[in-house]
Amino acid sequence: MLELSKKALAMPSSPIRKLVPFAEKAKREGKTVYHLNIGQPDIKAPKQAIEALKNTDLELIAYSNSTGIQSFKQALVHYYKSVGIETSEDEIIVTTGGSEALLFGFLSCFNPGDNVIIPEPYYANYNGFATTAGIQIKTLSTTINDNFALPKAESFEKLIDKNTKGILICNPGNPTGTLYTKEELAVLAHLAKKHGLYLFADEVYREFCYDTEEHQSIMQFKEIDQHIVLIDSLSKRFSMCGSRVGVFLSKNKALINAATKFAQARLSPPTLAQIMGEAAFSAPKKYMNDIIQEYQERRNLLVELLSEIPGVKVARPKGAFYCIAQLPVSDTDVFCQWLLEEFSYDHQTVMLAPASGFYEDPTLGKTQVRIAYVLEKKALKSAMICLKKALEVYTK
Repeated sequence: MLELSKKALAMPSSPIRKLVPFAEKAKREGKTVYHLNIGQPDIKAPKQAIEALKNTDLELIAYSNSTGIQSFKQALVHYYKSVGIETSEDEIIVTTGGSEALLFGFLSCFNPGDNVIIPEPYYANYNGFATTAGIQIKTLSTTINDNFALPKAESFEKLIDKNTKGILICNPGNPTGTLYTKEELAVLAHLAKKHGLYLFADEVYREFCYDTEEHQSIMQFKEIDQHIVLIDSLSKRFSMCGSRVGVFLSKNKALINAATKFAQARLSPPTLAQIMGEAAFSAPKKYMNDIIQEYQERRNLLVELLSEIPGVKVARPKGAFYCIAQLPVSDTDVFCQWLLEEFSYDHQTVMLAPASGFYEDPTLGKTQVRIAYVLEKKALKSAMICLKKALEVYTK
């Protein structure tokens, strides 16, 4: 009898995408569905990137170097210098999205049975990468009551055991929009050095910081540079999610050499996407400034509208383009499916991501949703009207 592997059976479904069939059915029924479930920006990619793709004169699409095209890596080095991160080409591996960068890191740093500590709620796909690598995730709960602030050092140390080999953070955070301070990062740097741990920092939302807040990179802690694995991506920064271009960055030469072998095994990152990525960095500063301003306005509008809905509690994000909202329902998995299957207001409905999939214990997110404010403000207003009307008639 044919059987699937244990890893295949253990692989979790995406809480972000699992409701897609219901959304597609709603659309076939003539409903407008406002997609706030997934971090797909509606803002145009830099015209420089699009023009580079249109104007390429390549006669064939060849493999690139396994660690990336040299000119693109040079553009990355220049970019990182502009945000206060000193690096060099030999410390960078270009990957097929930030997802592959994280997977390379897990495979290079951990053995099956090892564990990594992650504050929760956390980006749900970390679970899938951990399953693929055969490692365990140990979570530290944060709460909506204090805007999902990082727990104290003592809380981390209670979880550290002989199999703990790393800590992973997302800063600014997905799904919470939390922005860690320099003091909070210093706690993590101390723990990594004291216990000999790798410190993974997913910084793909680096630019998206609001209210005059500034992003603090983990790379500023030079005393632990051998411990740090920086994960990055062009997906959100330049609205290039489908291009699949990410970055694995480390000053640990042994780690870079190890991760390079995994990069060689998949041959090369996408050639055309790297050409687009290199061109994207030539976009004027105004491009990014305008995007940040737009997302801040969307954040302000979303938080205001959510706060006006009876029974809803929302954490005010300081970065990225997500927030966690607590709803007056008993089970958001059921509610979010009901929104798509049964609810309609003026032939419209809204698609949200149930927060249960962002916690190790699903009950912790049972009444919460993640909302991605990636739609323009008019659509956000319409989506929040739908949500308010839905909550007025929902009885479960």
